[in-house]
Amino acid sequence: MRSCSSNPSYVLSSPDDMLIKLWDWDKGWMCTQIFEGHSHYVMQVTFNPKDTNTFASASLDRTIKIWNLGSPDPNFTLDAHVKGVNCVDYFTGGDRPYLITGSDDQTAKVWDYQTKSCVQTLEGHTHNVSSVCFHPELPIIITGSEDGTVRIWHSTTYRLENTLNYGLERVWAIGYIKGSRRVVIGYDEGTIMIKLGREVPVASMDSSGKVIWAKHNEIQTVNIKSIGSDIEVTDGERLPLAVRELGSCDLYPQSLKHNPNGRFVVVCGDGEYVIYTALAWRNRSFGSGLEFVWSAEGEYAVRESTSRIKIFSKNFQEKKSIRPTFSAERIFAGTLLAICSNDFICFYDWAECRLIRRIDVNVKNVYWADSGDLIAIASDTAFYILKYNREIVSSYLDGGVPTAEQGVEDAFELQHQINERVRTGIWVGDCFIYNNSSWRLNYCVGGEVCSIFFIMGYTLLLGLIEYKTLVMRGDFDRANELLPSIPKEHLNSVAHFLESRGMKEDALAVATDPNYKFDLAIQLGQLDVAKEIATEAQSESKWKELGKLAMSSGKLELAEECLTQATDLSGLLLLYSSLGDAEGIKRLASLAKKHGKNNVAFLCLFMLGKLEDCIQLLVESNRIPEAALMARSYLPSKVSQIVEIWKRDLHKVNPKAAESLADPEDYPNLFEDWQVALAVESSLTGKRDSYPPADEYLIHAEKLNMNLVESFKSMKMDDNTFQKMEIPAIRMFKRAEKRKSRRKLSKLKLRIQRRVQSLQMGMMVKKSMCSRHDMCDSDSSKPFSEGAFYILHVKRRMIELLPLIGFNELSFTATLCAAVNIAKQKKGTQ
Repeated sequence: MRSCSSNPSYVLSSPDDMLIKLWDWDKGWMCTQIFEGHSHYVMQVTFNPKDTNTFASASLDRTIKIWNLGSPDPNFTLDAHVKGVNCVDYFTGGDRPYLITGSDDQTAKVWDYQTKSCVQTLEGHTHNVSSVCFHPELPIIITGSEDGTVRIWHSTTYRLENTLNYGLERVWAIGYIKGSRRVVIGYDEGTIMIKLGREVPVASMDSSGKVIWAKHNEIQTVNIKSIGSDIEVTDGERLPLAVRELGSCDLYPQSLKHNPNGRFVVVCGDGEYVIYTALAWRNRSFGSGLEFVWSAEGEYAVRESTSRIKIFSKNFQEKKSIRPTFSAERIFAGTLLAICSNDFICFYDWAECRLIRRIDVNVKNVYWADSGDLIAIASDTAFYILKYNREIVSSYLDGGVPTAEQGVEDAFELQHQINERVRTGIWVGDCFIYNNSSWRLNYCVGGEVCSIFFIMGYTLLLGLIEYKTLVMRGDFDRANELLPSIPKEHLNSVAHFLESRGMKEDALAVATDPNYKFDLAIQLGQLDVAKEIATEAQSESKWKELGKLAMSSGKLELAEECLTQATDLSGLLLLYSSLGDAEGIKRLASLAKKHGKNNVAFLCLFMLGKLEDCIQLLVESNRIPEAALMARSYLPSKVSQIVEIWKRDLHKVNPKAAESLADPEDYPNLFEDWQVALAVESSLTGKRDSYPPADEYLIHAEKLNMNLVESFKSMKMDDNTFQKMEIPAIRMFKRAEKRKSRRKLSKLKLRIQRRVQSLQMGMMVKKSMCSRHDMCDSDSSKPFSEGAFYILHVKRRMIELLPLIGFNELSFTATLCAAVNIAKQKKGTQ
C-alpha cells in the first residue's frame, strides 16, 4: 500500500497493482469503484479539499491524473516531470486552483489545474523529492527529499525561506493539522514535530477601540467599545462582539499597524507594504521595504535596505532619505526616529534627519511614552528608562552648532535600569507596563517594579498608576485628593510604593494589612501602634519583636509585658538577671518549669542559690550524671544520695557499669579534698539565701574566680580557726570511727583512734601552736617538749596511713588540732 486519502464518506487507496480503489466505510468498507489508467506504481492519491468529488494521483509513470468519483476514467492527465512523480498535494488557502508535485527529477512543481500549466518549478534538492504540501495556515510550501533536508518556500513569491536538516537520513512524509502551526516530519531514523511561525496574532487597535486583524489574507474588524456598559464580562470569557469583514490583501500580512490618528493602516509582508484606509479598506500607497514605522505626527519611515531609510510626509510623499554609515538592522519610531545596528542605536529628528544622540547598547526594542519625554530601551537582559531633554536639544539645534559624532551629550538622562527582559511593553502615562521573560505582566513606576497576577485575567487600575505618577512628580496635594478613589484592596500596594520612596509614615497611615502595618510601626519606633496591633493579633512573634524593640529603647516595663505575652523565657531571663530582680527570677523559674523549659528553670534556680532544687531538677529531667557532677562541685553532702540514684538507674542498662560507680562514703580516698569540700559546704550553707545589692558588686567581684577548697587549704590555721573547725572536724572524726567494717584496715584504724584518744585525755601540753605541717612550743626559745615530739611523731606516722582510711593531711591535722585544743582547755589534765 503506497498511499491513502479520505473525505467524509470514502477512503482512496493506491497499492502496487497500479489501481486506485474507492472504499465506502458506511457500507462495511465495501470497494465501490476502481480507477485504472496509470502504467506504473501509484505513489500518492489525495482528495481536493475544495471539491471532495475530485482527487489527484501521482505515479512513477511521470504523470499526474485528475479524477472524478463518478467516472472510472481520468478527467485529464498532466505530463508533470521527466522522472517518476512521488507526491501531490492541493493548495488549501485562497481561491488559487493550484496543486504541487514532487518527483525523482529532484524538483517540485506548482500547477494550475484549471489551465493545466506549470506555475513554478522549485529547485534546490539534491535527491528525489519524496513529500510536498501546502501549509493550511501559513503562506508556505514544504518539500521533503531523500537528501535528508526539508525546504520551506514562500507560497506567493516561491522564494526559499529556510532549509531544515535534522540528520535523520531520508525524508518520507510531511503532515500537518488544520488550525495549528505544528508540522510532523517522518524520516528513516525517526519522526519529529516542529512549530512554524509565531502564535502572536497579526492585529492592531487604534485609540478608539477599533481592532483590525488578519486571518490569512482576509482582514476583519470589530469595535470593542460597542459593548454596552451594562454588560458584565467575566475574566476569560469571549467578548460578545460582531465581527465585520473589511476586505483582503494582495500580500500575506505579517504585521498590521494603525497610524497615530487611526485613519490609516499599514500592512507589511514579503518585503512590501501597503497603506489602506481604516474604514473602507482602500489602497492609498504601497512600496517595497523591509520595515515600516509611523511617527507621532503621522509621518512614516521605510527601511528599504540596511543602507537606506526613506522618510515620507503625511501626504505619502518622500521628503528625506538617510544613508547611515553603519548597517541599519532595525528602525523604531516615536518622538525621534531610531536606527539600530547590532551594537548601538542612533536617534534622528524627523524634520531634518539630524543626529541627536548615539547610545551604545544592543537594542531589541524601543518604547516611547505618549508625552514624548520618556523612553524605554530594551536589551536582551535589561531595560533602561531615559528622559528626553527636549529643551536642551532644541537650544542646541537652534544655535547652529554642528552635531558631534555622538550627538547632543545631554539629550537623554538615565532614570532607571531594570534587570529584566522585556517581551512586549506599552506606556500608560508615566507608567511602563511590560511582559517579562517569565510571561508575567509587570509595571514600572519611578523605578519600582510591581507584578500584576491573579488567578484569572489581570487587573490594572489606571487610578493607582496615576496616583503613583503624581507622587513621583512631587504633586502630593493632587495625589492625596486621588487616594480616596483607590479601592481598599489596593491600598497596601500604595503603601509599599510610598515605603520604597522613603515615605514610611505616609505608608503606615495608608496600609491596611496588620502585618505590614506592624512592620512599619516597628521600623518607625511607634511602640504604641505596634502594641495595639500585637494585642489584636495575639501573635507570639509580634510580641517577641516588640519586646526586643522596647528593651533596646529602655522601656523595660513594656518589654517585660511583651516578653511575658510571647512566653519568651530567654528574654525574661536576660531582663530579670540584668535588673537583679530576684522575685522576677523566682516567678520565671516556676513559669519555666510549667512550660518544660528546664534549661531556663535551672539557670534561675542556680542564680538564686537553690542548689538542692537544681540537683532535684536534673534528677527529674533524667540527667542524673549531671546531677552527680553538680553535687560533687557544689553540694558534696548530696553526692552519696545522687550516686545511689545513679546506680539504680544505670543498673537497668549495664549492671557492671553501675557497680563501678564509687560512693565517697565507701571510697573517700578516690575523692580529692573530700573532707575539705564538706567543711566548705557546711560553712557556706547559711550564706546562699542572701543576695547582696548590686552596688556591692565591686566588693565581691574579686571573689568570682576564687577556688574555695584551695583557699580553705591554704588559709592560716590560728586558734580561732581551730575553734571554728572543731565541731566539723570532730564530726568527721566520729564518722571515721564508724567505718570498722573494712577488714584490712579495721585494726589500723582502732590503733590510730586509741592514740588520738590518748593524746586527748592523757597528755599535757602547756602551750602549742599548729600550722599545716608543724607543731611547736609556744616559747620559741625553748626546745620542743617530749609530749610535743610525740605528737609530731604520731602525726607523721598517721599522715602516712591517712589515704588508707579516707582522710587527708589537712583534715587530720584539723582533727588533731581540735583534740589538742580540748586538752588545753582541761587544765591540770594529763
